[in-house]
Amino acid sequence: MQKEVNINDLWERITVDSDSKSFEVLFHELNPRLIKFCTMYVHYQQVAEEIVSDVFVKCWMDRAQMREVQKPETYLFIAVKNHALNYNKRFSSIQLVNIDDHEGGAQLVNSASPEMELEKKELIFRMDQAISSLPRQCSIIFRLIKENGMKYKEVAEILNISPRTVHTQMLRAMKKMSKAMEPYLKKADKSATNDIDIVTTLLILVIFMGN
Repeated sequence: MQKEVNINDLWERITVDSDSKSFEVLFHELNPRLIKFCTMYVHYQQVAEEIVSDVFVKCWMDRAQMREVQKPETYLFIAVKNHALNYNKRFSSIQLVNIDDHEGGAQLVNSASPEMELEKKELIFRMDQAISSLPRQCSIIFRLIKENGMKYKEVAEILNISPRTVHTQMLRAMKKMSKAMEPYLKKADKSATNDIDIVTTLLILVIFMGN
């Protein structure tokens, strides 16, 4: 079983001891999530990767001045968001793009057949389309909570809005997502004994469970 990474402990070792190994662990732990988050603001994957890389480099260079940061994960998400917004002001209009990286979803179920694998990929694609069709802020909130496992208060801090606004936006997102995925749930209900339909149902439930 993989040991859970404690971001706060890593941050302390980085900022107090200048521990490069801890910085490497922090980078590998948060880099994929920060890049995915950044692509919600900028159009190109490469640009998102560069922005996140710049944020990490700045953190390492200024590590001694960042000892007082109490919530490093939230701090990094805010830093990436601000860099992305600055990029948009300089180079482009804000666009929300579809996310092609479905590694998180691919780990939910181990496929036992090609048919199940296709069903899973189709479901993930449809869910991603539904999320991306939400209003930008609503989509970002949904992804941060459901894909990153963040709490409403954390999301509120990152986006500089009230927890109540996060709650309202999340309710709207859940309502629209439920409607968008309704055909798949109905399909699964009609053939509950079919392994593929059971997988479909489980994948949908995973999206709507928690937080």
